[in-house]
Amino acid sequence: MVGIKPTDVAPGAAIKVIGAGTAACFADLITFPLDTAKVRLQIQGEGVGLQGPGALRYKGVFGTITTMVRTEGARSLYSGLVAGLQRQMSFASIRIGLYDSMKVFYTRGSDSAGIVVRLMAGCTTGALAVALAQPTDVVKVRFQAQARLEDGGRRYNGTMDAYRTIARTEGVRGLWRGCLPNITRNAIVNCAELVTYDLIKELILKHNLMTDNLPCHFSAAFAAGFCTTVVASPVDVVKTRFMNSEPGRYDGAMRCALTMLRKEGFSAFYKGFVPSFLRMGSWNVVMFVSYEQIKRGLSRAQQSWEAQS
Repeated sequence: MVGIKPTDVAPGAAIKVIGAGTAACFADLITFPLDTAKVRLQIQGEGVGLQGPGALRYKGVFGTITTMVRTEGARSLYSGLVAGLQRQMSFASIRIGLYDSMKVFYTRGSDSAGIVVRLMAGCTTGALAVALAQPTDVVKVRFQAQARLEDGGRRYNGTMDAYRTIARTEGVRGLWRGCLPNITRNAIVNCAELVTYDLIKELILKHNLMTDNLPCHFSAAFAAGFCTTVVASPVDVVKTRFMNSEPGRYDGAMRCALTMLRKEGFSAFYKGFVPSFLRMGSWNVVMFVSYEQIKRGLSRAQQSWEAQS
């Protein structure tokens, strides 16, 4: 990321990887209920499924949260949190933590990176992260999507039970269900999120609108969250629907998208947009602000340790 002062020592790749995973987990802890509400709104209307007849149960972000708390308890808002944190530690560490390293790789060591190089770096780390962390995303979505059954039971009894059940009933491929649309989504998300943040922060510093501090990080992160939501919402909805579907329901992600378009219209691709933006905007703000501070803290700790050695 831009903004390192001349007197600062640029953090190494290990610090960025650790910092990105930690900051992303912190952001998930704060914004997870919004993410769960988004998933429930996205799968709403897909017909008879795990939640029974596809009647419109949820209306709006806070209406969805209120309904879930009333019918399933407050804990339902954090259903899938363990898998979500596992996802961030393995996913965000790669897609965010290795972004700068990938820029250096594509520029062959140069500090100057144009928009094309940034986009390539974002696509690469986003795709790599999905390829490795997809099972955690599948389990997270399944947990968030499941509502309490009529007999009081649930689809999965716990995170590890979900991994085992999916592998046993759907095969190992079931854990990578929706991998291709997720790679597409996260390549788009990573580019929109990281490149937008990078460019906006760079412009703010270049024109001396702010210094490299919290207000600057907040402004760039909020703008990145909005841009990311607008660009990524359609593929995010398709990803959620496809990953949550029963085996055999859709032949592929494209079939899922076409079915949505035919039965529900184009607006279906922006279902859950408000919670998506609330979640993405707040997630970006918490994550990037935390990430910048964690990087600086770890770098100073490393410098201090090396100076004493």
